[in-house]
Amino acid sequence: MEGQLRIVVGEDQVLLREGLVRLLTDAGFVVVAQAGDAESLVDAVRLHQPDVAIIDVQMPPDLTDDGVRAALIIRRELPRVGLLVLSQFVEERYAVELIADDAQGVGYLLKDRVADVASFAQDVRRVAAGGSALDAEVVSRMLGRRRRDSKLDLLTPRERQVLELMAEGRSNPGIADALGISATVVEKHASNVFTKLGVGQERAEHRRVMAVLAHLRAS
Repeated sequence: MEGQLRIVVGEDQVLLREGLVRLLTDAGFVVVAQAGDAESLVDAVRLHQPDVAIIDVQMPPDLTDDGVRAALIIRRELPRVGLLVLSQFVEERYAVELIADDAQGVGYLLKDRVADVASFAQDVRRVAAGGSALDAEVVSRMLGRRRRDSKLDLLTPRERQVLELMAEGRSNPGIADALGISATVVEKHASNVFTKLGVGQERAEHRRVMAVLAHLRAS
């Protein structure tokens, strides 16, 4: 078990929870606890302090945004625990609320994404390592909104595409493959994005996250 990532799963629907636990176990993760409501989830995370907590947005008792509120409590009390929130529908405000001023160790995915097991497992590992994993549709909606005096207006269409793919957690080679351009060209576009959004001086490992956050804060 040493070296395997430890997971707490919060999902109120039993069949979905069991399916998610089986998927995670088969992918090599260790599920240390399961919870069917927001309060039990927070208690389980406090007790086990896992690498990642995977949380459904809608959980008892209210079946509204209880999962998000639980995630925010965990974020405040145990910032080293990665948070991967799953939602049935796109809710931009939940994603923005979770990200706040720091997207490191946070993911927001539509539940359909779980069906791609390899990609989902990669997202879990990325969040555990302090990276971010945002669903492409959520990112597209966030970055697609026009804002008055937005720094986004400084980006070219290609630079916007690069920024969207960065937010999804793709590496430069992954972005290059998706756009059909070379990694060198991607690096150039990324550098332009960082400069235009005012994060060019951030530490290299944080610039991608900060580029997305700089834009979200302009909303």
